[in-house]
Amino acid sequence: MRAWLSVLATGLLVAPGWALAQSGDGDETPVEPGARLKSSRMLEESLPEEALREAPVFISGDRIEGKTDGVTAVEGSAELRRHNIVIKGDRLQLDQPTNDARATGNVLINRNGERFQGPDVQINLDTYEGTFTQPTFELLKNNGKGDASRLEFLGKDRTDAYDARYSTCPRTPGADWMPAWLVRASRIEFDNVEEIGKATNGVLEFQGVPILGSPYFTFPLTDARKSGLLPPTLNLDNISGLELTVPYYLNIAPNLDATLYPTFMSKRGIDLGGELRYLQPTYSGQIRGAYMPSDQLRDADRWGYSYQHNQNLTGTGLALGASSSLYVNLNRVSDDDYWRDFPRATTSLTTRLLANDVVASWGYGPWSMSAGAYTWQTLQDVDAPITPPYDRLPMLTLRYGRSDARLGGLGGWDWSISNELTRFHSNPLLTSQTNGTRAMMVAEISRRWLAPGWFVKPRAQLHSTYYSFDSPLSNGARSATRVLPTFSLDSGLVFERDASYLGRNFVQTLEPRAFFTWTPYRDQSLLPNYDSGLNDFNLASIFSENVFGGNDRISDTRALTLGVSSRLLDPGTGAEMLRVGVAQRYLFRDQNVYLPRASGQPGGDPVKERLSDILVATRVQWSPSWALDTNVQFNPSSRESVRTTLGGRYTPGPYRVFSAAYRLLRGSSEQFDIGWQWPLNDLWGESARDRVPGGGLGAGQWYSVGRVNYSVPDKKVVDLVAGFEYDAGCWLGRIVVERLQRSGASANQRILFQLEFSGFSRLGSNPLRTLKENVPRYQYLREEINPPSRFQQYD
Repeated sequence: MRAWLSVLATGLLVAPGWALAQSGDGDETPVEPGARLKSSRMLEESLPEEALREAPVFISGDRIEGKTDGVTAVEGSAELRRHNIVIKGDRLQLDQPTNDARATGNVLINRNGERFQGPDVQINLDTYEGTFTQPTFELLKNNGKGDASRLEFLGKDRTDAYDARYSTCPRTPGADWMPAWLVRASRIEFDNVEEIGKATNGVLEFQGVPILGSPYFTFPLTDARKSGLLPPTLNLDNISGLELTVPYYLNIAPNLDATLYPTFMSKRGIDLGGELRYLQPTYSGQIRGAYMPSDQLRDADRWGYSYQHNQNLTGTGLALGASSSLYVNLNRVSDDDYWRDFPRATTSLTTRLLANDVVASWGYGPWSMSAGAYTWQTLQDVDAPITPPYDRLPMLTLRYGRSDARLGGLGGWDWSISNELTRFHSNPLLTSQTNGTRAMMVAEISRRWLAPGWFVKPRAQLHSTYYSFDSPLSNGARSATRVLPTFSLDSGLVFERDASYLGRNFVQTLEPRAFFTWTPYRDQSLLPNYDSGLNDFNLASIFSENVFGGNDRISDTRALTLGVSSRLLDPGTGAEMLRVGVAQRYLFRDQNVYLPRASGQPGGDPVKERLSDILVATRVQWSPSWALDTNVQFNPSSRESVRTTLGGRYTPGPYRVFSAAYRLLRGSSEQFDIGWQWPLNDLWGESARDRVPGGGLGAGQWYSVGRVNYSVPDKKVVDLVAGFEYDAGCWLGRIVVERLQRSGASANQRILFQLEFSGFSRLGSNPLRTLKENVPRYQYLREEINPPSRFQQYD
């Protein structure tokens, strides 16, 4: 018969079948089995040091010998338990005065969920110091596994393994363990305080081949941030040649860190990059910069920086009792070719217009105001020059607005007065227009009448604008004014009915809409165009008063827009399964306000056509797996589409997405765009349908991933990202080919390859960022999970 003993901190041996309870006066009294269970600290993840020392020790086995305050010996199926530690073996001894324990024969230790197995162990239950010979081990936090000739327990937070092997690959029962990858070292220190492993004389092997060795290196045991070298990245680029980046991460504080990115480019030199991030309760930001001395590609020093800062000033002395904020966005590069020569710099530095903004905002009740400075760095291309935007130095705004106000005894009115003062400046050599100052006021009032089945919303605006110019206009004037009223009336009906299509029940809607707007004509041809542009023509802008964005042009739109849409809704969830919409605008008079072609905008002539192009849009999402979008701009005069966009997406499950799009802008461009992520094992019917814990669909899965953009007029691929991923369970492999168009005649091409050792490190390039930015709905094959519990591996 199996024997049980409970050894308390006092050394008392309690008879089998009984436990101790404490009475109200502090005396310990026995409680019979079957008594009502009470909450206990025994199931807590951890106990304070004092409570842990007082925790009882439970011993069981086939035969137990011992005495109080002496040595207890257990023979046959021996087992010792004490809160977060379990020791099993063929034989076990416990010295009660010192709490030294020794187990021999098929020993298993489970300490806080970490398992150690071997022939012989000695350990102190209070200090967690001891020695384990020839053990195998399994860590909880990252599922790491390994073996060693000897383990030294140096307290509850540190373990040293000698002549050790370590990996996160699964251990094969009953066979010599040779994982796909492992670290072999003369000593590995597992530090649970710093949450890192420290390998001395270590070698990283993959498929039995050493690929990386060092006298000393560290690796993470968790996802916690730690200072140190990050895995190097390696790229092959047709412009830069071989690119080798060795990042170094600095965990300065919980809310402050930095990363250094020195990069060697075989064809160009060394690029010194870095990033600093900070986070406080009221502000946050980041600084990123790079400097390349004597770039061999251009024979010049190259540099670029980007700085973003957001701060909430509410509650400070600057806020004056109101809500206020500060926003800073600065971007600068050394030359016009930076965007094409460093295509994978920060996103803000890879466009040809680099914004530099500083804005302070303030709001109190109905009042709001802001003061900002907005400038641009324009990167010019000889083959495709662009007109730089005007800098706004400064731009001041003041607004007072009320919602749901009462006027004439009738509530529900929204009204506001907005004021703006802006100084526009540009290099006179780059523009034919004069610099100047614009003061503007816009007064607006509206009310929405809403009832089941219909709505009506009248709206009136008054635009008043004053200009002061640095040099005279073509008519000799140094100033100009413009006052324009605008009236609009928006209205619509909503009908609903029950319907059934293809064996499914729906709620079907029919929603006709009419929008009337009237703005009189004012000659604005002599006014400079500082910030206006033609709005995109779509189902949102067709129901608006002004066809231009900005404030330098107000269109004399005197029109009626009619449209109708219909939707199919799921009666149970309200989810939209189908939407179809069509709209067209009718002009009562010619639209004589336009943007000249010199402004780089389409148009350039008055609009005399009474009927606009017809807009048709549909969206179908019959099931969560399928989605289809169609947008067509049809010209009834020429009887052909001016612009067509067709897009579809199929997402049947995790890590399975296929998207395709067709875009036509007649006379300008025609493109096909295809993106995908798909397990290739589906081709031979071996893929799992659902993700496994930690990400992916399980070991042994091949994935194809990519995106292709093809230009029909040019008959060539414009941009390409395509490659493969292999998930072996404890490691992943990726190889990706990337091609980015730099200009009409040249492209940047590179090959990215990466080995990711789960729970350890990544070696090679970094294709994950490229895949995430380019492939629609791309999913990482590894995802963060909740911290593990010691009860996940409870013996």
